[in-house]
Amino acid sequence: MNCIIIDDEETARVIIQQLCSQVDGLTVIEEFPNAIQAIKFLNNNNTVDLIFLDIHMPDFTGFDFIQTLKNPPRIVLTTSDKNFALTAFEYDCIVDYLVKPITLPRFLKAIQKAESSTVTPAEPTPVEDNNAPVGSGENDLYINIDRRLIKIDIPTINLIEAKGDYILIKTEKQNYTVHSTLKKIEEKLPDDLFLKVHRSYIINFKKIVDIEDNSVLIERDVIPVSRSNRPELMKRLNLL
Repeated sequence: MNCIIIDDEETARVIIQQLCSQVDGLTVIEEFPNAIQAIKFLNNNNTVDLIFLDIHMPDFTGFDFIQTLKNPPRIVLTTSDKNFALTAFEYDCIVDYLVKPITLPRFLKAIQKAESSTVTPAEPTPVEDNNAPVGSGENDLYINIDRRLIKIDIPTINLIEAKGDYILIKTEKQNYTVHSTLKKIEEKLPDDLFLKVHRSYIINFKKIVDIEDNSVLIERDVIPVSRSNRPELMKRLNLL
């Protein structure tokens, strides 16, 4: 099996490399200190059979990363946190959950699970005409994921977050990571629903659950609101 390692700690990556080297037929073809680099690699490489994935990483969590993948390979989570085991097994692609420090016997057991498991490919998201321009419908936004155009119903978007050269689009049902900028997507969104409240965030202000001081709550996400953008936000709210 070909595998990759994603972990922001170099020591952790070295340890997993060493464990992999003790398993016949398991080849580490690449390792990454963050999820963004791994996404770029996977977009151009379909030979990965297994991913060793840390949960807690800057910018992207392991679960954020998984949600960006349309057809994820088998995944073994590697973490120091025991609290996400139940959440982990809601994902069909996750075959095991290893808590650091990882022993060789426990690692070998995870490999056995990976070898005996199969990942059911996710059903493809319905896509309209591939030549359709972005935002061709009044409530439609088309995004490019793995060389496919995927349609998003704009009112279902909760928020958009800037993450380096990428943006994370969070909708009611799914999250998408797209190579773009906040400025570019802001131009495609209707002003009566969306507002840039921070240099790194655009929100659907119809989705606001609560406002406290300089932050808003959307679903379970706490979004900062800059001082300069707060007056416009308050103006748009239907205040009693």
